[in-house]
Amino acid sequence: MPSLHRRRMVGECSSGNPVDDCWRCDPSWSDNRQRLADCAVGFGRGSTGGKNGKSYVVTDPSDDADAASPAPGTLRYGVIQQEPLWITFARDMTIRPKQDLVVASDKTVDGRGAGVVVGDGGACFVLRNVSNVIIHGLTIRDCRPAQATSSSSESQGDGITVFSSTDVWVDHCTLEACADGLIDVTDGSTNVTLSNNVLRNHNKTMLLGHSDDFTDDKNMKVTVAFNRFGPGLIQRMPRCRFGLFHVIKNDYINWEIYAIGGQCFANNSEPWQSIPC
Repeated sequence: MPSLHRRRMVGECSSGNPVDDCWRCDPSWSDNRQRLADCAVGFGRGSTGGKNGKSYVVTDPSDDADAASPAPGTLRYGVIQQEPLWITFARDMTIRPKQDLVVASDKTVDGRGAGVVVGDGGACFVLRNVSNVIIHGLTIRDCRPAQATSSSSESQGDGITVFSSTDVWVDHCTLEACADGLIDVTDGSTNVTLSNNVLRNHNKTMLLGHSDDFTDDKNMKVTVAFNRFGPGLIQRMPRCRFGLFHVIKNDYINWEIYAIGGQCFANNSEPWQSIPC
């Protein structure tokens, strides 16, 4: 007989949410985890993550100070490998990274079936010059810049930082109370979907586009769909510059300054050159 957890998951299928209906209706979803890679929608739908790669199970929540040679069994060891991996978690755990978690290409970090917290006063995720990354089902909170011993802290305390990367999908994560942004997508990144996330208790929530002067972001394509923004947010839900953005079917629960902001040719129906910054 399926476990209570599995039965609850299946009970949430046929919801009308295309991501959830894609995999939750399978009572054996946990035996076919890589099916998730076929479920993305929007501009990031081409992301395959670690599909067809080996399975890697995180058994150790610790994070060694040596980010270049982490211990096997840790999350850091999994995300830096140079082969496709589908990363899962052996149990509930809280991971406090001492340095940025720099994720290599062709990775899925799949938190389904476990209560996984990343951050909790430590650094969090950085994706730089990579492709095919899926992050699903994590709680990412209280992220801070990497410790001073790091040669460079790229995230500045973001929950998830995406630099110059393609085919990225962040789904069903809860993000809150980080030092800078919750999710920032910049520096020419494109083909990104941010879906079914809960974002709360934060100021500068989501930035899409690096700066007013970084015109390479004109090629950026990002879908923001089925997310819950709030409570406790102030601004940037998201803030968009230059590129092409689909912001659809999100739930907004109060805000203090503004919800959606667009500037520097941010328009989804006219050529980007038509609206001055």
